[in-house]
Amino acid sequence: MKELKIFDKPKNVQRLLFIFYASLVVLLIADFFIHKHDDFPWEAAPEFFAVYGFVSCVALIFIAKILRKIVKRKENYYD
Repeated sequence: MKELKIFDKPKNVQRLLFIFYASLVVLLIADFFIHKHDDFPWEAAPEFFAVYGFVSCVALIFIAKILRKIVKRKENYYD
């Protein structure tokens, strides 16, 4: 059975990235026109949830780097 090698061609990868970024821009623009039912005043800010999600992911990465130093074992720990 022949494998499907879509991502071997750089042109296909470029097309996929273009579609991804275009859909991202469309969603960011649509956020200005969608009514939000906010519970707190800061949730009404434009693009609040996009910024909040990005900051949360970056914070998780930094927290994971700190935790790695705390829970990391020596290389021959199980020997």
